Amino acid sequence: MKNSLLTKKVKAYTLTEILVVLVIIGILVLLALPNLLPLITKAKSTEAKMQLQHVQTLQKNYFYEKSKYSADLTEIGFIQEKLTTEGNDGKANYRIEIVQSDNQGFLARATAVVDFDGDGTFNVWEIDQEQNLKEVTVD
Repeated sequence: MKNSLLTKKVKAYTLTEILVVLVIIGILVLLALPNLLPLITKAKSTEAKMQLQHVQTLQKNYFYEKSKYSADLTEIGFIQEKLTTEGNDGKANYRIEIVQSDNQGFLARATAVVDFDGDGTFNVWEIDQEQNLKEVTVD
């Protein structure tokens, strides 16, 4: 009885069949990847927009209290997440900074620390006191 179990043929895929399927999947992924890169960049730029809108809200609140805009992110209560380039636990793809501020207005900038599509251009967004959000450098 044991011999009959050992000699019984079981239906299965061969190693060659599995490798052919993996190669086909790999080729399909390589064909689709260039089409997905703009979507990845667009999704990551949402982080910059959200952070800059948060800075604008904090600046507006600071202005109501002090009648001026601040040049210091910590002074308005903004905490920069650890950047992805600063270690394994970094999550932020954009460095946030206040470029200009005075009694009349401010300009905050979010600069990507990662080149999303590998072309050497880093994505940059800016916002001002009027909540005018614009993409300065397209990646």
